[in-house]
Amino acid sequence: MTIPENKIYPRTGDKETIYLKNVIKNPNIEVGDYTMYNDFVNDPTLFEKNNVLYHYPINHDKLIIGKFCSIACGAKFLFNSANHTLSSLSTYPFPLFFEEWNLDKKNVTQSWDNKGDIDVVSF
Repeated sequence: MTIPENKIYPRTGDKETIYLKNVIKNPNIEVGDYTMYNDFVNDPTLFEKNNVLYHYPINHDKLIIGKFCSIACGAKFLFNSANHTLSSLSTYPFPLFFEEWNLDKKNVTQSWDNKGDIDVVSF
């Protein structure tokens, strides 16, 4: 059984709780059926903007959230670009400024340590 694709709010009159799968647009974010997100501070439909941080397409990393998960208000998912590299003399992200210093754009991901995808499962 799956929820209808156009159903966002599971409860009548409750605009703080949503079925997360039905508001996600980013193809690198996968959410299972009936996973819900509650946000009593911000619009919960803005989950991608407010809660999935440093998730840049150049990394090709994924956020995978399973079925029947419950995500609380304020939960944040921090991706690889938030982790400046520790394998060089400085943690300063020099490759991000490839235009400024005439560096090759394909090396921009060397600015951070890649720790892979984020998987969230419910038991």
